[in-house]
Amino acid sequence: MFRSVNDEGAQSESYTRMADQIADTLGELKGAVMKVGQIASQTQDFLPKEFSDALEKLQKEAPPMPFEVILEQVEQELGKPVGELYEYLQETPYASASIGQVHRARLHDGTDVIVKVQYPGVDESCDSDLKQLRLALKLGGLLKMPKETVDQLFSEIRVRLKEELDYENEARNLKLFQEFHKDQPWVIIPEVVDSHSTRRVLTLGLVEGDHVSKVTPERYSQETLNLIGHRIFTLMADQLFRFQCIHGDPHAGNFAYRPDGTIVMYDFGCVKKLKPHIVEAYRKALISALDEDYSALDSHLIDLGARVDDQPAVDEAYYAMWRDILIIPFVDDVPYDYAEADIHKHVAAKTSTVFKYLNYFKPPVESIFVDRMIAGHYWMLKRLGVQAAFRSELEKYLRS
Repeated sequence: MFRSVNDEGAQSESYTRMADQIADTLGELKGAVMKVGQIASQTQDFLPKEFSDALEKLQKEAPPMPFEVILEQVEQELGKPVGELYEYLQETPYASASIGQVHRARLHDGTDVIVKVQYPGVDESCDSDLKQLRLALKLGGLLKMPKETVDQLFSEIRVRLKEELDYENEARNLKLFQEFHKDQPWVIIPEVVDSHSTRRVLTLGLVEGDHVSKVTPERYSQETLNLIGHRIFTLMADQLFRFQCIHGDPHAGNFAYRPDGTIVMYDFGCVKKLKPHIVEAYRKALISALDEDYSALDSHLIDLGARVDDQPAVDEAYYAMWRDILIIPFVDDVPYDYAEADIHKHVAAKTSTVFKYLNYFKPPVESIFVDRMIAGHYWMLKRLGVQAAFRSELEKYLRS
């Protein structure tokens, strides 16, 4: 965790220096490990301002890879000249990211597709990059946790990154989630073109929608936004409680919307299959929090792997403080205006209290992507300006 420094000026200067070093390290590493920095930057309201300012640089799109490198990678992976594979492959990237970039194309049968091409060498550098990241965080004073916990945390990150670097794995995930959501026609997931896909090249049917920044009142009524909000909640709750398998990268670029209320989901590289006992512990922890049964909550957090089990029980007032902040959208069935949501600010204001119980808690390795999913969807609901009440829907998932 962050060091405690008495003098605020010295603290800010120290944070700025550490944050710039870490951001520079992540920027140099690019590739797989830049994803870790981007995850951290999504939670910038929970970090000291100096860190969020430095990490904000990592949210900008990576500069595109030269097209000749992309062509060579496609031809090497698919074993044919690009002209035989596609009617055309657009030179200008459709999108670029930390581990690869996407180009529009058309198959010879006239099907419009997008081709996701992994940067050469990214997968080989993953392990060494993670070691450098760990060292940078350690030297920056941000890994004040027992070595065993750090090992578990980095092992989990490594597994997810290795999966994300395997486009054959992503193709399987796409088909799995299409099966999950087959009875929900308002969810669209791109089709895999198996004949044009390998471990490092993934060809998908072109499915377009509006980025959240293009969701404007001229085309989306408040009623439609609220419908989309309820559907986002259903997606999240179904994946967590019914499928026990979640889309683990819920940032704005991986979702698109249509004025009829349709949600388009992209990028299934980061998928977390959850252990049934973890889902059950999560469910029981939420019920205990809603019911203000803090003794039971303490026990369920131990089961979840978030609480150190050989420490005494946590003060119930501490749990009550966090519960009262996080429950705001679920207090009753009165619609909550996510556009005005400031839960993240209340959380940020209370982060200093974490130090008192630093030795009582640890990163919940098995459920860390659940927390990330929930935080990501909170930001989407906020950016969309959804007004909705989810208490009764939540109760159905928790108590049925």
